[in-house]
Amino acid sequence: MTRRVVVTGLGCISPVGNNVNDTWQALLAGKSGAAPITAFDASAHKTKFAAEVKGFDPVALFGTRDARKMDRFAQLATAATVQAMEQSALKIDDANRDRVGVLIGTGIGGIMTMLEQYQVMRERGPERVSPFLMPMMISDNAAGNIAIRVGARGPNMAIATACASGTNALGEAAEMIRRGAADVMIAGGAEAAITALSMAGMNVMTALSTRNDDPQTASRPFDRNRDGFLMGEGAGMLILESFDFALARGANILCEFSGYGTTDDAHHISAPAENGAGAAISMSLALQSAGLMPADIGYINAHGTSTYLNDKSETAAIKTVFAEQAYKIPVSSTKSMTGHLLGASGAVEAVFSAMAIINNILPPTINYQTPDPVCDLDYVPNQARTAEPNYVMSNSFGFGGHNATLILGRYNP
Repeated sequence: MTRRVVVTGLGCISPVGNNVNDTWQALLAGKSGAAPITAFDASAHKTKFAAEVKGFDPVALFGTRDARKMDRFAQLATAATVQAMEQSALKIDDANRDRVGVLIGTGIGGIMTMLEQYQVMRERGPERVSPFLMPMMISDNAAGNIAIRVGARGPNMAIATACASGTNALGEAAEMIRRGAADVMIAGGAEAAITALSMAGMNVMTALSTRNDDPQTASRPFDRNRDGFLMGEGAGMLILESFDFALARGANILCEFSGYGTTDDAHHISAPAENGAGAAISMSLALQSAGLMPADIGYINAHGTSTYLNDKSETAAIKTVFAEQAYKIPVSSTKSMTGHLLGASGAVEAVFSAMAIINNILPPTINYQTPDPVCDLDYVPNQARTAEPNYVMSNSFGFGGHNATLILGRYNP
């Protein structure tokens, strides 16, 4: 018999807030995190704006010694973990540390460190490269650092499935608990890839919006005039526990991790299948995993990148799975405000999905102005909406054809 999995802690660092509450309030207010890029001189780039995390000071949080051993993506992940641990009131000690694991998704990992140290080598020679380069640039830097920080000796790994990484990390972490490999998993995703090279690469793929005259309206998922996504950065972390473990320690259970599905399009390295076939199977598998019917879903947090192909194919996939019910389910893309956090997006959006259940309110899709005939669902346009969803579905899709879907449910003892 598989074990129930519950959520007891949430942590978030995003372009619109450096904790869960500030981020959530910004979403409900329809606030965009887009602004001109400050991380580098973007004057030569086609896209000169992004959704950067603002006012984040890793030295103040971790001290100079520890902060300098972590790439920015790991710093963001660690800060979000601290928040989630505090909310969960989880104490890791000798009695349980072997049953507490860490699983973090990231699409790119330590690209900032890699690029910085490559420049050091070019300008000052190979002997001047940081001895921390290798551990800082690899994708498991966040998971390893967090395990060291909190003393978790259970399963520990990083998952890289492009923009599905955060959702896959949460889903696989929940599966570990379900099968008895761990009692607690600290899981989520983190990304910090707003670099000159990353932005250039996305631009030449024509993936990014180029609305330099008005960045805050650039991300417009499902709108007919969408022209690409808004690059973002950040981290989302959740504390997942077996129901019995959480109950025994008197934890405050926020919601339940109900279902998970994952597939691949096997179609194209960067473009989704036109009819969303792989995404539809992922959603159906999540429903099956949760033991739910399509009518049970009260809200869908969409992948909703604001690219023409993604929004079209995701809409088609939702219709495939939900049939006529699709027109009755509110669907919104919080990427309209946070931007696309790549490998962190699914984890941050899982936090938002949990908050929708806890607070009985749905975040909007902002910048929705011109309906698109091929995107004809209820996208919660421009204004947050009061609702009481018992089950929320969250989708993430990534380069390589990766699809991942999770379902969170209202906690019923």
